[in-house]
Amino acid sequence: MDSKKDLLRKLLRGIETGDPEAASVVNEDRYVQHNPQTREGSEGLAALFARLAQTNPRVRFVRVFEDGDFAFAHNEYDFASLRAAFEVFRFEDGKAVEHWDNIQPLRGPNPSGRAMLDGPTEITDPTLTEPNRAHVRDYVEQVLIPGRLDRLGDFVADDLIQHNPDTADGIAALRRYLGEDLGYDRLHRVLAEGNFVLSLCEGQRRGVHTSFYDLYRLSDGRIVEHWDTIEPIAPRDEWLNDNGKF
Repeated sequence: MDSKKDLLRKLLRGIETGDPEAASVVNEDRYVQHNPQTREGSEGLAALFARLAQTNPRVRFVRVFEDGDFAFAHNEYDFASLRAAFEVFRFEDGKAVEHWDNIQPLRGPNPSGRAMLDGPTEITDPTLTEPNRAHVRDYVEQVLIPGRLDRLGDFVADDLIQHNPDTADGIAALRRYLGEDLGYDRLHRVLAEGNFVLSLCEGQRRGVHTSFYDLYRLSDGRIVEHWDTIEPIAPRDEWLNDNGKF
């Protein structure tokens, strides 16, 4: 049986190729869509992929992970313009049954010369998956949500490698960035494999309801590298399905 990583790649590659076989990865009878801008049930996935393929999209898988019933990916898309994306799927009985994503225009380099998608891709330390997951959960719940920036040093390395396009390397730059008009209000999910952990959070940026997907690389029990996508959440009356972003 294909791994969940292989199934995720097969499914998303269908966006590029239009291969109707890609849609076979999904249990369409049970599929729950959390992208507010995508309708449910109005178009079969095979037909959707065939239509999208006519626009010559490109999909580049940068990092792909597996965590229990979930597979998640850090991708670059070319849909007329370049975008950075996180894709998350939940699987049951070898089929995708639920989907979340967070996508933003690709920008950069940042003040430290780093791009949004570059950096290490190798998954290491499989035995540390759960301690690393707990570390990131504590970081979000004890630092980001309450705004306890004085505690950053308890979780983040001083020489943090930063891929956010708006700030630079280092814990001092992170403290300044987080102290701007940006707030984390709720943690929805933490996914992990080895030295990589992805948190899915809801909050606000400059007064706009926002979704934050943050990918962290950990080493020796500390956050040493960070990637993210930040996407405004459309107002409720603009949603094309009723499932919610999270």
